[in-house]
Amino acid sequence: MALPDRHLDLGCGDAPRNPYSRKELCGIDIRRPPTAQGFELRLANLVTGPIPFEDDSFGSVSAYDFIEHVPRIFPDATGGGTIFPFVRLMQEIWRVLAPGGRLYALTPAYPHPEAFVDPTHVNFITDRSHEYFCGDAPKGRMYGFEGRFDVVRVAWVERAEAYSARPGAAENHGSLKRFSRRLRRWSRWLRGKRSHASPGYLLWELEARKP
Repeated sequence: MALPDRHLDLGCGDAPRNPYSRKELCGIDIRRPPTAQGFELRLANLVTGPIPFEDDSFGSVSAYDFIEHVPRIFPDATGGGTIFPFVRLMQEIWRVLAPGGRLYALTPAYPHPEAFVDPTHVNFITDRSHEYFCGDAPKGRMYGFEGRFDVVRVAWVERAEAYSARPGAAENHGSLKRFSRRLRRWSRWLRGKRSHASPGYLLWELEARKP
């Protein structure tokens, strides 16, 4: 079955990303940008509410510099309990993806400084966080996650090189320019100016598995 030629970008602003170059582009943001046009925009707060689209609507969903802003734990509407907004968001992404649809998420991640610099970052992703949503028995089951993703790739990447999902776009080799950047990072690490020489952004490309 062919995937819907439709893409959803979370936290889209006025310029939603379209890493798989799909024909129809949709976006979600918490408020309407003043210059948003040329795509379908819906307003929603994804910390407290669902993704406002139907099940199996999209061939792909992207989240650029977004999931680090979604709390892991949050008070419920009564104030007497808690919800897990990030787990629920992952459930919602799985719900709106068609079977075989892909999530393409790019986020600054632990232990790199980029994960902590912005004071609105409240969700610190590691290179193992995807395990709560992937495989035959995702660890997120204990928190109410009912979906299932398969890993296409989880990799440390250069942010600017990972905006497209085309094969090889996020790889950290193959050009003199990239090699030069890696050499400079290694030099800074040796001088003690940075604790890790690898890029500070983590790429998730996950595929929705459905019955």
